Amino acid sequence: QAQLVESGGGLVQPGGSTRLSCAASGSRFNYYAITWFRQAPGKEREEREGVLCISNRATSTYYKESVKGRFNVSRDNANNMVHLQMNSLKPEDTAVYYCVTDQMGLCPRTTTWKLFRSWGQGVQVTVSL
Repeated sequence: QAQLVESGGGLVQPGGSTRLSCAASGSRFNYYAITWFRQAPGKEREEREGVLCISNRATSTYYKESVKGRFNVSRDNANNMVHLQMNSLKPEDTAVYYCVTDQMGLCPRTTTWKLFRSWGQGVQVTVSL
């Protein structure tokens, strides 16, 4: 099973930008869609929300209307990496962000945390003055 490790994040001012990275192990990374989830402060695991997904063909599917036009995702298959570029950040973007995969190639139209068995530690993004 693919192992994913998130990096990046930290404290960002409102309106600022940051980039998260997701490093994957395994030779089949190129075949997998990668989904970003986030868990806001005070929320339980069951309340993790899908943010967006990138398919194995590098097409994006957005699950959060509020991040359209601000977040985008890209993949670097040569280095087994996926990047989440986050721009125009807002305090409500504050959360722990996770990258996950169900080892399928396409991104479904909707998603839920229940589809994913393996979760990493995630990275904290805090948007605040």
